[in-house]
Amino acid sequence: MSNIAAIVGRPNVGKSTLFNRLTGQKKAIIHESSGVTRDRHYGKSEWNGTLFSVIDTGGYVHGSDDVFEGEIRKQVLTAVEEADVILFVVDVMTGITDLDESVAKMLRKTSKPVFLVVNKTDNSSLLYEAGVFYKLGFENLYPVSSINGSGTGDLLDAVVKAFPSGKNDTEEEGLPRFAVVGRPNAGKSSLINAFLGTERNIVTDISGTTRDTLDTHFNKFGYNFVLVDTAGLRKKNKVFEDVEYYSVMRAIKAIEHSDVCMLMTDAERGLEAQDLNIFNLIVKNGKGVVILVNKWDLIKKENDTLKKYEAEIRKKLAPFNDVPILFVSALTKQRIFKAFETAQSVYENRRRRIPTAELNRVMLEEIENNPPPAHKGKYIKIKYVTQLPTYSPTFVFFCNMPNYVKESYKRFLENRLREHYDFTGVPLKLFFRNKKKEKK
Repeated sequence: MSNIAAIVGRPNVGKSTLFNRLTGQKKAIIHESSGVTRDRHYGKSEWNGTLFSVIDTGGYVHGSDDVFEGEIRKQVLTAVEEADVILFVVDVMTGITDLDESVAKMLRKTSKPVFLVVNKTDNSSLLYEAGVFYKLGFENLYPVSSINGSGTGDLLDAVVKAFPSGKNDTEEEGLPRFAVVGRPNAGKSSLINAFLGTERNIVTDISGTTRDTLDTHFNKFGYNFVLVDTAGLRKKNKVFEDVEYYSVMRAIKAIEHSDVCMLMTDAERGLEAQDLNIFNLIVKNGKGVVILVNKWDLIKKENDTLKKYEAEIRKKLAPFNDVPILFVSALTKQRIFKAFETAQSVYENRRRRIPTAELNRVMLEEIENNPPPAHKGKYIKIKYVTQLPTYSPTFVFFCNMPNYVKESYKRFLENRLREHYDFTGVPLKLFFRNKKKEKK
């Protein structure tokens, strides 16, 4: 499971800009909840070969100053509990504010590494002003400019060194790991309870897991896997924003610590933006995925209701819509065993390895029949293809002009791979390399 770096601080100090700089995203993921508009930023970053998650805790909660400060405190406390490293962002232009002091007071109580990021230090003349923030009591002070990227390299060098050792993005060997993820109130805990039922004597708790995220070993009815349960997050329901934020943190950890993710959606609400955000996280992490449309028993049905509903989901999932979609009911236990059976099939698809000789025989014939478009009168020639020995299916195509292979042709090759081999529910990664360079 990868490490997590959480970005905390008061509003308008540039947290989202720093998040975009670290993750390479052009804009934040937006989530709207009743009475509150708040940015929900979460993504992946890599530095010097270390892959980690980045979470931004920003957002404005309107109300009195006390409520405002209270919401900031909840965000920071959540981040401190869940993250491995804290990036405390302040604004060099405004100096130290009362809210900065409040956040700093809480952060001084944690034993986790805290990096004081003095943002908007766009030129050398502001370096002196940045030093004022040492008064907040943190040794690791880094003046940066999230806009132009200055200083972020030194910051990231220190951050990756501070991550706990032996906790990189490597997956545990052994039993398949199935995670049930989704928005709050989608029915995750109901599904797990329905599946486990009263036969709890057949499960054993695995120690060493994160609090409120329970790993359960299930071994009965021909199944043998580890169930990554994120249902416990719903217990933290005193404040809606707290639950929503915990769902993001738990979903990320569950996704990264799994082989296959069962993404639960609410049939009455449809596939919403938050569901798509979680789906994209699953795909980015290269995990297998099964879509479970829960509460299907509550939907009024006509002759083609299921087909229309499924077509609408696949339209939203495009271009990666080679995904199993099951319509289930945790309440009536409709198709819940089919859900785990499908997850097992996706797990096997994710482990699928194609012999190089067979891969070349099949794919080179497809390429010969449908060659890539020429670039400025020059023909792109793909000579060889191989599958890398990675956890998720990854293919490398060797050709003379790899930079000019268009996205549409990459999708064509992916579709041909899926047509010949069963990779349903599994994201595929395709890379193009110059064969001459590979021989050096």
